[in-house]
Amino acid sequence: MAEVKLQNLKKELRKLADKKRAKASLWFFKTGPGQYGEGDKFLGIKAPIQRKIAQKYREIELVDIQKLIKSEFHEERGICLIILLLQFKKADEIRKKNIYDFYLKNTKYINNWDLVDISAPRIIGGYLENKNKDILYKLAKSKNLWERRIAILATFYFISRKDSKDALKIAKILLNDKEDLIHKAVGWMLREIGKNCGQEIEEKFLRKHYKTMPRTMLRYAIEKFPENIRKQYLKGGIINTVEKHSILY
Repeated sequence: MAEVKLQNLKKELRKLADKKRAKASLWFFKTGPGQYGEGDKFLGIKAPIQRKIAQKYREIELVDIQKLIKSEFHEERGICLIILLLQFKKADEIRKKNIYDFYLKNTKYINNWDLVDISAPRIIGGYLENKNKDILYKLAKSKNLWERRIAILATFYFISRKDSKDALKIAKILLNDKEDLIHKAVGWMLREIGKNCGQEIEEKFLRKHYKTMPRTMLRYAIEKFPENIRKQYLKGGIINTVEKHSILY
């Protein structure tokens, strides 16, 4: 029965495939030679439809999820991760551990920014909330771009609960990363720290590192700052203390 469900899921996706959209996705997700999504394939299925399919097949067993995560098609891997999220939300601690372990064993297939971003905060971050977080520091130092992005995106879960400690430590590890996708992710999490944990915490980090951090990272981090303060950071001048201005999120 489980195998039948998996076959039905794939048949349903093939019927929904859109060649024109699939072609556009090749460009959007940078699948050309040497690009971060090199070689990925697409069916051309919109995200809302993917979520509906995942909801329909949310009870699929882990053994079949393992087959799905290895799919050559981006959308099938995405649906797989949405199913894991749905299962994780209702799982007991043992089941959550199984999903968490499964995720870490299959990071090679979680290989684009959207796949990481929809799954890492709630699965990795959610599982580790009150646990040892050494794995995040190991991932942050990985040679694999996506494992490094998983490390910083997992901290989104902690940030949303007003805990910035690990996010700031991992941000520091990634300050000199060569990948633009990491610069964007770190800047994003710094911005979220300002929003959820307090602008003074974000600015303490920025005042120490803004002159040397990648420009993209800085731009993402200060995106919501008042224009005059943004210009101070971007020009590399002396930054007013947080008490002298107010940042509205």
